[in-house]
Order: sequence, then structure tokens, then C-alpha cells
Amino acid sequence: MHVAADCRGPTQVQPGDQRIFPVGRLLRRFRIDELPQLINVLRGDMSMVGPRPECIEYMDDLSKKIPHYIDRLGLKPGLTGIAQIESGYANDLDSYHRKIAYDLMYLQNCCLGNDLRILWRTIRVVITGFGAL
Repeated sequence: MHVAADCRGPTQVQPGDQRIFPVGRLLRRFRIDELPQLINVLRGDMSMVGPRPECIEYMDDLSKKIPHYIDRLGLKPGLTGIAQIESGYANDLDSYHRKIAYDLMYLQNCCLGNDLRILWRTIRVVITGFGAL
């Protein structure tokens, strides 16, 4: 992103967002921008699969607008999750509702088999660029 892209506070990326350089668009399309988070996985701060961490500035607002939003914090955040492979990036309240529903479904059904299926499907998402902005 351009320098001072969030100078007015954090804002969601929208299709055609002018703040993103072409190289950044490519990195986001194939999720290469997520690779540094592997360090967090190796340190044990994140898992490979789980609900994606959310920007702190959005958490208070989302927890007021979306029932059970806080419940998703019951698991360690993940590098990938069912919400990412099914929904892509969230950039409005409806897409956040959908992603939270997927996160809560994962919370109720998390197991090694589901994690392996999610990781396998994540590879397809990375290769095809599904849901990228």
C-alpha cells in the first residue's frame, strides 16, 4: 500500500482500491502477503487453521453488531480458515456476518480431519486467487 494509506484510520480494502500498488495487488491475490504470519505459527501465537485475527479497531464495533462475535475468540487465530476459503475478504457488514457464521461453525466442529480439508482447499484458493481484491 502507499505510504500513509491508513492515515485516516483503518479502512477495509475495496475492489479497485487505489491505495494498493500493482505488486501489492498481486501479493494479495495469491495470499503471499500472509506468509510472514508463518513466523507467528512457528512461535505458537497462531495455528495453521482457525479464525483469522481481526484488526483491534474493528473488534468493538463488530462485537456490538454481530451476535456471538466474541465466541470466535475461543480458539487460537489461524493462518487460514473455512471463512477465508468460502468467503474471501470481508469488506462490509454482510460479509462479516457470513465469515463469523463460518468461524462459529468451525469452532463447533474443529478436528484434525477438518483442518486437513481446510488446508487442502486453501491451496486451491491460493492457486486460483479466489476472493482476492
